[in-house]
Order: sequence, then structure tokens, then C-alpha cells
Amino acid sequence: MKPGTFFLIFFFIVSVFISCQAQEKDKNTNGQIGILPPVETQPANTNYIPAFEGQTRIGGLKTTTPYEVKIIAEGLSKPWSVASLPDGRLAITEKAGNMRIASTEGEVSGKITGFPEVDDRSQGGLLDVAPAPDFETSRMLYFTFAEKKPHGSLTAVGKGKLSADETRIENFQIIYRAIPYFDNSMHFGSRIVFDKNGNIFVSTGERSDLATRPKAQLLDNGYGKVIHITPEGKPVDGNPFADVEGALPEIYSYGHRNPQGLAIHPVTGDLWLSEMGPRGGDELNLIKRGRNYGWPVISYGIEYDGNPVGDGITQKEGMEQPVYYWDPVLSPSGMTFYSSGIIPEWKNNLFIGGLSSKHIARLVISNQRVVGEERLLADENQRFRDITEGKDGALYAVTDEGRLYRISKK
Repeated sequence: MKPGTFFLIFFFIVSVFISCQAQEKDKNTNGQIGILPPVETQPANTNYIPAFEGQTRIGGLKTTTPYEVKIIAEGLSKPWSVASLPDGRLAITEKAGNMRIASTEGEVSGKITGFPEVDDRSQGGLLDVAPAPDFETSRMLYFTFAEKKPHGSLTAVGKGKLSADETRIENFQIIYRAIPYFDNSMHFGSRIVFDKNGNIFVSTGERSDLATRPKAQLLDNGYGKVIHITPEGKPVDGNPFADVEGALPEIYSYGHRNPQGLAIHPVTGDLWLSEMGPRGGDELNLIKRGRNYGWPVISYGIEYDGNPVGDGITQKEGMEQPVYYWDPVLSPSGMTFYSSGIIPEWKNNLFIGGLSSKHIARLVISNQRVVGEERLLADENQRFRDITEGKDGALYAVTDEGRLYRISKK
């Protein structure tokens, strides 16, 4: 073979390899990597050093596709969750213990009742809602809520059938309780998603108190966990701790603080979770079966009084690192992946509602790393409690102040 021919073949192979790599990047990120300055400009609460490059304050992005933001309803009473129904309408829970159904034009139903008494003090109440995969025929809805008892409250999962006239949830039954009961109304976690097999992932909080916080590291309770159960509330076969003596067989992961965001990637099937840290240290985690996510042993935040959390360490062998963290906080609540192609540059991006930060965070994820961040709706001055993708390819978000937003292509 002539030397020139060899180099031509070599050059061709390298070019094909680079092209394939670029195409793979485009498939994962639509070619988007944060090249603007990081969106966070405020000083951090800590001087902790990230475990790897890009774990926090990644480069910023700006959406180029024209989109519009509309307030399509106001006056909701402390909405906590918004979920898309098969017919395109939206199921919305309100903390006090009722649900409403809204059209995508903003027509809101009356109160839908039929729930047990909820502990709606502070962070409790009727929380998440998710339609069963067979909702079109079963009309079954699944809920998380703070169950109220004389001796305390806990995160509970229940289900019931939406009545034909859509005024009640019929035959409501509790299928799971994150034991034990505790007498406060903080850190319930409480997002719920269905996996591809029709089983349920549920996030639970560690109830905030210094007395309950260590339970996030123990496997004999439901605090600070991701739970994996069947639609009947039983542990899913093959859960990681099913054969561990003294462990609750429904536990899938542990070491969480207050995880209010849970979503499954539409392409990879990965389970992602957002959780609130203390002062700083809000986290985005990739959830893997049986893993320990560290709270309260490791954290990128500090206590509200300014002291370190525990020993003030951010890494420990056997404990997972967050894929991404915020300092100062995002206060992440509900989140969703955008699977529609209507706004192509958003495809497979993650959108997280920010509470005290009062914006929606858009994250571009590639190869299980955050590669770009954008802040949306920051000028609305709202606490964004939850966000979902509608059947029409728009995003719908609810705020603590009672608004329902529609975010769509112009």
C-alpha cells in the first residue's frame, strides 16, 4: 500500500469516528453545551470543592426558539402537583385535601373530594398525583399525602377512582405508609412516578428533625428513601434489600433529605431525583438501586445557623455524589423531562421548579452529567411548585401563589 493511500484511509476512519461522536453528542444534548457564564452569580454559602468538574455552576444557556408564557388560571389554593391526564387535561392537587381538573385553556373544575384527613400544616397536605397507566379504562389515580393521626403524621400513598361525574375520588384506600409516625409537618418528600412495568417509585423525606434525620441512613424505616412498590403497595420483587435482615424490603435507595422531584428519562429510562439541602447543597441525583446518597453524613450545604452539617464533609466512601448541586439553593420541587420535539432544543432536557429561587431551572444532560443550565420565568416572582409536560407538547407549571402557567412554542 502506498504511504499516501494509508494516510487517506487513516484520515477517513478518524473523520468518521469524530462525526459519529458529534452525532452522539447531538442525540443527547441537541448540540447544546453551556457556553455562557453560569446562571448563578451570588456568592456560595460554603467554600466546599466540587468532587468533579461541572458538578456545580455549569455554563449557562439561552433558549433560541421563540416561546410564550401564559398564566392560564389563577386562584388555585396552594397547589402542590400538576399531572397530565390521557385526554390532555391536567389533574392538580391542593394542599388542604382536594383536587381540581383544569383544561389547557385554563377552565378549572370545582373541588374534587373524597380524601382522608390530611396534615396540611407547614409542608404537609395532599401532595402528589399520578394517573395509573391504565387510567383511560380504570380511572384510577394515585396520590401521596401527609396522613394525620393523633400521634403524628407520615408520608402515605393512596389510590382511588375518579367518579364518572368528576366530583369525587371513590373508594380511596391507603396502600403504603412510610413508617414511623412523627409529630411534625416537615420534609415529606412525596413525589410518585410509574416505571415501565407499572410499578411505583415514591420519594420520602427524613422529617427534618434532628431526632429523625439519622433515620435516613437506616434501613428499618421509611424516612429519606426512594421506595419501590407495586400498585397494591407491596415491595417489588428484586428490590435491593429484600434479603437484608431488619431492612424494609420496599427500599430502593436511601440517604435522602427532602426529595420533592422525581422523573424518569424518556430515552435512557434512568431515574432522576432532586432534593433540598439545608443552606446550599440542593442536589440532583441519578438514582441507582441499593445506593446510599449520603444525608446527613455528607452534604454540600451547611445548617441554617451557619454550622457544618455533621462533620462538615462532602465525600465518603460508599456514598454517592450528586450529579449536580446548587449553592445558594434552587429549592427544587417537582420536575419533568421534556420529550416532545415541538421545541427541538428542549428535547430530553430536565425542567425543575424552584421555590425560594423563584424560577424554573432548565438542565441539559449528556452522558449522565449536567452540561448546561438556564433560568426560565425568573421575572414572574413565583414559587414554582411543580411542572409537567402536557400531551400538547407544552409545559404546565403550578405555583404556591395559585397560578397555572402554560409554556409553549410561539
